[in-house]
Amino acid sequence: MEYLYSEEVGLDLYETHGLARGEIQGAIRAQQDWSKYVNPVDGYNGGLGDPFSFIRVTVLECLPDRLEIVSYANEYAFLYDDEMEKLDLQISRSENLDFLETFGSTALSQEVTTNTRPEKRLQAQILAEMLAIDPTRAVTSMKAWASFVQSATKARESRFETLESYIPARVIDAGELIWYGTLTFGMALTICNEEHQLCMELAKPGYIVLGLTNDLFSWEKERKEAAEAGQDHVFNAIWVIMKERSVGEAEAKAFCSDQIQKYMREFCEVVERTQKDLTLSKDLRVYIEAVKLSCVGNLVWSIYCPRYQKR
Repeated sequence: MEYLYSEEVGLDLYETHGLARGEIQGAIRAQQDWSKYVNPVDGYNGGLGDPFSFIRVTVLECLPDRLEIVSYANEYAFLYDDEMEKLDLQISRSENLDFLETFGSTALSQEVTTNTRPEKRLQAQILAEMLAIDPTRAVTSMKAWASFVQSATKARESRFETLESYIPARVIDAGELIWYGTLTFGMALTICNEEHQLCMELAKPGYIVLGLTNDLFSWEKERKEAAEAGQDHVFNAIWVIMKERSVGEAEAKAFCSDQIQKYMREFCEVVERTQKDLTLSKDLRVYIEAVKLSCVGNLVWSIYCPRYQKR
């Protein structure tokens, strides 16, 4: 990958050169719009953090003119996902179809009326802003996002007895498809139809890393929210490991950490092989490397972010 908007530096030299302004503006604008049209979110902890916010450390080569809308869409995704996680789909799924329809058959429509749900109104606004920048990749991104939402709701309906059976569902729920849309739009990448399936297969270990890392750092938050909702289980690898191996939280976290490192080693080998395979398109090779950088950035953000770390 050719680095045009980022470079590797020591922590003492970390500097955003003003580009963080677009990310911050996008995230705050999303929170303000959500508060105005959906529900008030005072003091919301989404992607922003100090010193590391989510987009700046996970989409290192995001084009500057796309940074604000990518950040807006990502913050909207946090807000939407938090609402979606509150829904008990096993009990009252029929009552939530309207909420989920935001990314249903009208996901590519910008049409809004007085009867349009507020979540859909904001989604249509995101689509319009993306279309104004890059119509082709905007459609690709929104299609991937819509597929993610529909797939994730189904993934959460099952209870998993083993980590092996849980991981495929976690890859879906971790946002494999939405992140595909984020990277391809944010970095102006094109994965041709002939390479798409291969692309997803090559990136799979990276998305396992992203999902398990999220589970490790979000465990306390998700366990608390599940308890408050009266749920007797948590959709999280730590919960699955505790039940499968009959261990406590500390042992489950240690095992989860070991699994993250195992899959990261596997993915690093995939990235290295991919970079050397010149039969693959340049954009595919760049995408796979970008997922690796997202894994690293997600870990750093998770360590520091207010969303998971109460200070």
